[in-house]
Amino acid sequence: MLPDMQDETVETPEAEVAEVSHVPDHGEAMRIAEALLFAAAAPLSAEELSGRLPEGADVEKILQDLAEFYALRGVNLVRVAGKWTFRTASDLSFVLARDVVEQRKLSRAAMETLAIIAYHQPVTRAEIEEIRGVATSKGTIDTLLETGWIRLRGRRKAPGRPVTYGTTPGFLEHFGLDAIEDLPGLEELKGAGFIDGRVPSDFSVPAPSDADALREDEDPLEDDLLQPLDMHQTEAGEE
Repeated sequence: MLPDMQDETVETPEAEVAEVSHVPDHGEAMRIAEALLFAAAAPLSAEELSGRLPEGADVEKILQDLAEFYALRGVNLVRVAGKWTFRTASDLSFVLARDVVEQRKLSRAAMETLAIIAYHQPVTRAEIEEIRGVATSKGTIDTLLETGWIRLRGRRKAPGRPVTYGTTPGFLEHFGLDAIEDLPGLEELKGAGFIDGRVPSDFSVPAPSDADALREDEDPLEDDLLQPLDMHQTEAGEE
């Protein structure tokens, strides 16, 4: 007689089964991330996406693949202020120009003040005036605060303890910058025509930094910041 034949079943260790089951489908995870980014009212960070994607999803790979997929399409996935969002392709802006509501432009004084804050932060109002060579009115600072592009950082450890200013993530998002270090340097500014080629040999553009940590010459803000000390008076003669 033939020996009894018994079915042999290969058992997979439970740990391996669990590991396989926790590996999400990459394509499905991409679809979920795509939907989240489209529906988001504001840019999303990789950490925010990770918390809403299937467990084990490779967020960095998903974002990289989505960015490559949309690179040549009408909308692009771009990184601004360290977060991810969909933006209309820059070469198609002319198509949408007639549908965009025209917004009031900032004054020359406001743009100069914003540029000084971006490059020289943390900076006080007196330091802004020294760089510009003219007085800076309270209204100019207030306008920039209202846009959400600048913020109160702290108080300078100096007589009068003036408020120091810096830029915000909103500044980066509006101007399409991933980090403050992406601001143009001296050579780029020359190439764009913003700086005359005949500049002093010792002229330089500062390396900007918007780090949240206060510097050694700054004190923390206090409860009286609704009325900053150096913003009580309106200076005349602003250009």
